[in-house]
Amino acid sequence: MNKRQSLFQLAAVSAALAFAPMWAQAQGNYPTRPVRIIVPAPPGGAIDIIARVVGDKLAIALGQAVIVDNKPGASNNLGTDQLAKSAPDGYTIGIVGGSHNINKFLFKNLGWDPEKSFEPIVYTHEVPLVFAIYPGIPAKTLPEFITWMKAHPADAKVATSGRGSAQEMAAEMFRMASKTEMLLVPYKGSSAAHPDLLAGRTALYIDTISAIQAQVKGNNVRAIAVSTAKRTQALPDVPTAAEQGLKGYDANTNGGFLAPAGTPAAIITRLNTEINTVLKMPEVRAKLEAAGIEVQGGTPQEYAAVIKSDLAKWGKVVKEANIEPE
Repeated sequence: MNKRQSLFQLAAVSAALAFAPMWAQAQGNYPTRPVRIIVPAPPGGAIDIIARVVGDKLAIALGQAVIVDNKPGASNNLGTDQLAKSAPDGYTIGIVGGSHNINKFLFKNLGWDPEKSFEPIVYTHEVPLVFAIYPGIPAKTLPEFITWMKAHPADAKVATSGRGSAQEMAAEMFRMASKTEMLLVPYKGSSAAHPDLLAGRTALYIDTISAIQAQVKGNNVRAIAVSTAKRTQALPDVPTAAEQGLKGYDANTNGGFLAPAGTPAAIITRLNTEINTVLKMPEVRAKLEAAGIEVQGGTPQEYAAVIKSDLAKWGKVVKEANIEPE
């Protein structure tokens, strides 16, 4: 090594050492400006509700404004892609739903990976899905509805919330478990799908409780099953699909907060601690549970395990349903 190289390396090391305390101090003072939450879905859905309810309390805990930024589009891939490519400094985080662990298998060129492109912060929620049918159909239970579908194949139309949605995957699981032929009709979300279900142009929509419960309580649709392994507190009298003969059927939409890969561990820990505290607040739990959202919580590592488990489940569904990625 010549003298010039030695001096250059010494200067580089000195600069790094000088910068390190400043970086550590910046993390220790985090945040010093507003924090943005990217929601890759339109306003009104489960993850938007969570972002706004949690964001209000998080702003108080952090001492900075928390801005909810809806970035819907491309089966939730648009906002998720923006999150993955944001600076890993804790000032842009995001909240994702069920499609986060499904889209990997449905799209060839995502530009992001559900595990490698993000740092899990906290698992926030699970939202059971409801089998809601047009009330003009003479079926009161899931087995009766399956019998009706087999007798009326031309009318066996099932609404979904489009490619990559938990609703679509739940419908595919239902198709395979019930051995029933059906036509899946994609819509751009619940608000677009509801009018056709209420009018009888579709027979079934396996929708989130948060989106469909008002229609259920208004007797505009009939709830004949919930999708999860256990009954939900929001509709305790509605039996599960598994209880009614679809053994092992278990589907929901779930998710949590993520940060771009490379976000410092100290910032992840701070956000995890604050969000867990918010999720335990009685007024927060009451608001979310009223929307049919089952509050979770826990460590970043526990959320990472949920993501890994979901990827295995949905990958199997996509393969067995012979769904080709776009």
